[in-house]
Amino acid sequence: MHPAHENHGGHHPMLQHHFFNMGQQLEASILGMWVFLVTEVMFFGGLFMAYLLYRTLYPAAWLAGSHELNEVLGGLNTVVLICSSLTMALAVRAAQVGARMAQIVNIILTMGFGTTFLVVKYYEYAAKFEHHLVPGAHFDPTREPAQQLYFSLYFMMTGIHALHMVVGLGIMAWILYGAWKGHFNAEYFAPVEIAGLYWHFVDIVWIFLFPLLYLIGKHQ
Repeated sequence: MHPAHENHGGHHPMLQHHFFNMGQQLEASILGMWVFLVTEVMFFGGLFMAYLLYRTLYPAAWLAGSHELNEVLGGLNTVVLICSSLTMALAVRAAQVGARMAQIVNIILTMGFGTTFLVVKYYEYAAKFEHHLVPGAHFDPTREPAQQLYFSLYFMMTGIHALHMVVGLGIMAWILYGAWKGHFNAEYFAPVEIAGLYWHFVDIVWIFLFPLLYLIGKHQ
């Protein structure tokens, strides 16, 4: 066990009764988050499989639909989330070494990047409503019907991803409160590390969504 995880001064106030020490508690917490993330991978995997199936069946509709997306805004959001992963990693490191102010600053930056992502996504969605690209009764009748499948998956995949981002911001707000109160230090930083794993997962999902949805045929 890593020495920093051991509690040599007696029972740590954050140590749960069913663990022997803080190191074991941290490892169990991380394992639990990875198990949860595996279920998330399976969930998104079904959506990706549906995407690949319909893209194979309707390549022209997928190409035409992708050209309606703003790759500049999508690219901006990609950069924003990469930056948020960096600040999240720095927040975890700050918690591990007990740097309270560094935790607070980096968590605030992470939340700022996450909020920026959602604001950009709002403007993207607004444009789709304005141009009648939302599947349903008001979908542009001049377009190939199969394009509704593309935009259905677009809104489903990006919408669920955005919902995960909202949940992530809620988690970050709780972590920020704990950091402000000085709860996290070299002996107890599990919540920050677990929240970081969730945040990185959400970022990685977007790294796949961006090229699959936005960059179809952009090389042509």
